[in-house]
Amino acid sequence: MRKYFSFGLVVTAIVIFTSCNKSGNGELTGVQGRGKWFEPTPYGMTFVHRGSLNVGPNDQDPFSANTPTKTISVDAFWMDDTEITNNEYRQFVYWVRDSIARTLLSEQYPEFKISEDRSGNPIDPPRLNWKERLEYDNPDYKDALDPMYIPENERFFKRKEIDARKLFYEYYWIDLKQAARRKNMYNYKTQSYEGTVVNQDGVEQAIQNRSSFIMHNQVNIYPDTLCWIRDFTFSYNEPWATRYFWHPGFDDYPVVGVTWEQAKAFCHWRTKLQNDYLAGRSEATLQDYRLPTEFEWEYAARGEKQLSMYPWGGYYTRDGEGNFLANFKPLRGNYVEDGGMATLKVGSYDANEYGLYDMAGNVAEWTISAYDESAYMYINDFNPNFEYNATPDDAPAMKRKVIRGGSWKDVSAFLQVSTRSFEYQDTTKSYIGFRCVRSSFGNEF
Repeated sequence: MRKYFSFGLVVTAIVIFTSCNKSGNGELTGVQGRGKWFEPTPYGMTFVHRGSLNVGPNDQDPFSANTPTKTISVDAFWMDDTEITNNEYRQFVYWVRDSIARTLLSEQYPEFKISEDRSGNPIDPPRLNWKERLEYDNPDYKDALDPMYIPENERFFKRKEIDARKLFYEYYWIDLKQAARRKNMYNYKTQSYEGTVVNQDGVEQAIQNRSSFIMHNQVNIYPDTLCWIRDFTFSYNEPWATRYFWHPGFDDYPVVGVTWEQAKAFCHWRTKLQNDYLAGRSEATLQDYRLPTEFEWEYAARGEKQLSMYPWGGYYTRDGEGNFLANFKPLRGNYVEDGGMATLKVGSYDANEYGLYDMAGNVAEWTISAYDESAYMYINDFNPNFEYNATPDDAPAMKRKVIRGGSWKDVSAFLQVSTRSFEYQDTTKSYIGFRCVRSSFGNEF
């Protein structure tokens, strides 16, 4: 009996001691019950581990003769394995179209909005009901949806079409760079902000509270299909202008005719699409899609081949059998020699070591970085980037954004991984597209 009793005392003591440990027992244990975190592979993306590289011109770079070389390091990230395609961007266009339609219908039909939660508590403001069936050809909805269509006096051959000029995506974002400035920091002594912030319109305002750092953007998101005609004088490209974005045969081709601002809006929408789906789920973690910095792009394009001139690792644009390794402009205008006339389906050529396709040729790609000829002189070596949010009234030079990779209409010099060029953020081109990245944390040690 005494043996059983003493054993019981030992067990009881262990239980009590363990219990105290879980509650802290006066020790530093960290917040408990936070669960385990893991990051699943995002669909259509490939992982680029963190690392370092030397940036600057190579021996045959004709554009950066006076640019210094510099060693930099970049964090791990996920990157789309191909450029964003017409069909992927069309999902964005359809979402914007449908959200406008549901907003118009919700003004007359209550079933298109949700004004109460599951407990019956009011939701202010009400949100759109995306589960309600939307029928554009429903005669009952004709009057409500009529503002979405091109006016009768503007229609070509009386065709009733959605007015692309009204497809605006509206979003908000937090300008952390302005918030991080010392002069804009919260003063705990005066219990107020004392700095100023420049809003998206270029207007400088006193900081009232934290909401002053919230910026508002409204972007028309329909691709500029006429860029196929505008980009080439004395050229017959009407079929490309009328079919490239809409014909099913081009679904898997890279989207073009999008501005830098439209590409940013796409990234914000993709973030919203993912996070709205994950909301309320136990495994939910906020995701943030964005354009890559120009140095993330170059690091990914090199595919661990630090000294290579092209993403495939060699010094030539042909393989051993004489086949071209990318879609560009070879032989002084013989566009078809590499297998395509203009753009080709994404992934038509072999991927680099990271599993990324078309990091050279097909279409050049927007980056988030602003273009400055002397950027390599002052960028940091830790996740370097030079970014500037140009306002409508800024000089054209302030609206230059870095593009990388070269395109189907460029000569091979633009395909080199170290070559950087630029385009203006509010312009559209038939040879510029983009791909998204997503920062990654916790995958490497």
